[in-house]
Amino acid sequence: MTALRDAGMKSKAWPFEEARALLKRYEKKAPEKGYVLFETGYGPSGLPHIGTFGEVARTTMIRRAFEAISDIPTRLICFSDDVDGMRKVPENVPNQDMLRQHMQKPLTSVPDPYGQFDSFGAHNNAMLRRFLDTFGFEYEFISATEFYKSGRFDDTLRLATQRYDAIMNIMLASLREERQQTYSCFLPIHPETGRVLYVPMKHVDAANHTITFDDEDGREWTLPVTGGHVKLQWKPDFGARWAALGVDFEMYGKDHSTNTPIYDGICEVLGGKRPNHMSYELFLDDQGQKISKSKGNGLTIDEWLTYAATESLSYFMYQKPKTAKRMHFDVIPRAVDEYHQQLRAYPDQDIDAQVNNPVWHIHHGAPPASKMVVTFGMLLNLASVAGAKDAAGLWGFIKRYAPDASPETNPDLDAAAGHAVRYFTDKIAPTRVFRLPNEMERAAMEDLRARLAAWDGPRDDESLQTMVFAVGKDHGFDPLRDWFKALYEVLLGASDGPRFGGFVALYGISETLALMDRALAGELVG
Repeated sequence: MTALRDAGMKSKAWPFEEARALLKRYEKKAPEKGYVLFETGYGPSGLPHIGTFGEVARTTMIRRAFEAISDIPTRLICFSDDVDGMRKVPENVPNQDMLRQHMQKPLTSVPDPYGQFDSFGAHNNAMLRRFLDTFGFEYEFISATEFYKSGRFDDTLRLATQRYDAIMNIMLASLREERQQTYSCFLPIHPETGRVLYVPMKHVDAANHTITFDDEDGREWTLPVTGGHVKLQWKPDFGARWAALGVDFEMYGKDHSTNTPIYDGICEVLGGKRPNHMSYELFLDDQGQKISKSKGNGLTIDEWLTYAATESLSYFMYQKPKTAKRMHFDVIPRAVDEYHQQLRAYPDQDIDAQVNNPVWHIHHGAPPASKMVVTFGMLLNLASVAGAKDAAGLWGFIKRYAPDASPETNPDLDAAAGHAVRYFTDKIAPTRVFRLPNEMERAAMEDLRARLAAWDGPRDDESLQTMVFAVGKDHGFDPLRDWFKALYEVLLGASDGPRFGGFVALYGISETLALMDRALAGELVG
C-alpha cells in the first residue's frame, strides 16, 4: 500500500470518509460495469448557481479521494433533467410572453428566449457545460431528453410498468390523501400539445409496456412508456436513473434527505443497488434564513468571483458540508486568507497531515505554492486608506513591504489586490462609520503616535505589533481587543481588521502618522 493510500485510509477528512464507505461497497467484488459511477443532477429551469458548483466540487473531492485509495476506475456524470415541464417563466430572461405560450412543455421543447440554441433547455445545458468547464471539472454530460428518446432508459421504463404497483405503493405512502387520488409515477407527454401531463392512469399494461389515460379534455390516449413518450415524476425518476445507470454515489441537499427512502426503494424495485449518498446542509443568508433563488437572498457564483478567486469558493465549500453556514459577502475575506494559510502550511506537512488539508482536496493532491505575501484582510485595509482605484494603486505599498514581489511573480496577490479594491469600494466603503476617540483612547493614540514618530526599531509586522500592544497595555485597556477595536473604528471606520502592526508595516509609518493626525483632528468623521 502506497503512503498516499495508507494516509487516505486513516484520514478524518470527510471526502476520505465518504470514499472509504464507497470502497466497502466493492470490498468483495469489483463493479461489473468496470467503474464506480458518481452522479450530480441539475434542473435546467434556470442558470447554474452556486449550489450547482458546490455539488459538483464536493462530489469531485470525494471522487479524487476514492481514486487515492482504490484502483477501480471512476466516472462522474452530470445529469440534466431537461424533460421537466416548464412550470413558471423565469423572471430574468427575455421574451417572457413567448415563453408563456409553452408552459408545461419539456424544457427542450420550449424555444430559446435568447434565440441562440434549439431550445431553452439546450441553452441552459450549454450554460451548465460552460460553467463546469470554466472551473475545470472532469465530467460527462447526459441530457434527460437524449436519455429518454435514445432508448437508454427503455429497459428500466418497461420494468417500471411491470412493477408499477410496487412503485406506487412507495409513492402513495408519502402523499396526502387528496394527492393519492390523482398521482401517477408516469407523466405522459401529450402527442398533440407536447405538454407534460399530470393525470391519473386508467391502465398500465405490463405486457405491452403502455399507459392509458384521459387528457385534460377527457380524450383517452394510450402511449408506450418507451422512446420519450412518457417521463417519470421527479422522485421516481431519481431512483430509476440510479438503477438504469448503476449510480454508486450521489449527494444532495438536506431538503432532499427525507426522500432518501423513496429514492432508494424505487431504485431497488427497478433492479438497482441503492447508491451511497450524502446530504449536505443548506446555506443561510446574513439573517440566518435559507438561501432561495427566487428571493435572491444569497451569493451568486459571479458575485463571489467578483471579489475572490475560485479556489476560495472551493475552500468554503470544503468546510463542514454537514453544518449550515452563512453565505454572505462578509465570508469572502476570511475564506481567501484561510485558503492561503493552508497553502503555506502544506509543503511542511507530512502525508498524513496533507490529506487532511483542504488544499489537497481542492487541487486534487497537487496544490500550488501561495504567493500571497500580504493577507486579503490587510489589502482591504490598505484599499481603505490608499484611495486606490485598481490593483496598480496598491502595488507601491506592497513592493515597499515585500520588495521581491511583483504582479508577474505573484499573480495570486495581484488578482487579490484587484479583488480587494472592488470589495472595499462595493461592500465596505458604503458602510464605514468613523468616530472620535474617547478621552482614554485619545491619550493612548497620542502616545502611539509619539512612539511611532520616534520609532527606530525594525519595521516588520511583529516588532510594530508588539509596540502597539504595549501602548494598549500601558493605558489600561482590558481586554486589549478594545484597544485594537478603537484603532480600527477611529482610523478605518470599521470594528475589526488584521493585526495593526502589519497594517503599519504595509501602509508605512509616515502614512500612518498622517492618518492618525487626520483622525485625531476629527477630519475623518462626517
